[in-house]
Amino acid sequence: MNSPTDSGSGQPGRHPRGQAVQESTRLTHTLFRLFIVAVLGSFFVFQLDVSYLWLTALLTAAAIVLGIVVLIRAAKYKESRLVLFGTISGLVVSAVMLLVILASTLFFNQIRDYQQCVRHALTQQATSECRTQLENSMPTQLR
Repeated sequence: MNSPTDSGSGQPGRHPRGQAVQESTRLTHTLFRLFIVAVLGSFFVFQLDVSYLWLTALLTAAAIVLGIVVLIRAAKYKESRLVLFGTISGLVVSAVMLLVILASTLFFNQIRDYQQCVRHALTQQATSECRTQLENSMPTQLR
């Protein structure tokens, strides 16, 4: 005897509701992967050069939006705790990156000059002089 949810195909994996759940889970996991790539991408692009601050800001904004979407989907569809924990952790990293971006924007010229100085420094003493130059270029309230 067939149950009311059987589609008549005789295959247990072919239920329309089961497919919808699988598709929802697949979409959530795809969004989670994109979120992780955006978070890691923003972190590593920031490490390259301060000139790529615009790309870091774009990736961080995308990460925050994706993180919120994944967090809502994970709570709504009762996804695995790993997805939930990873999303919360990634959102914390994105919030920190947002603060770093704001600070870098405020002191863009000083950071750019410091990076150029360090790039040309061949010794530890030259690197130390670059750091001293950066400290002297900062406003007096931050020293």
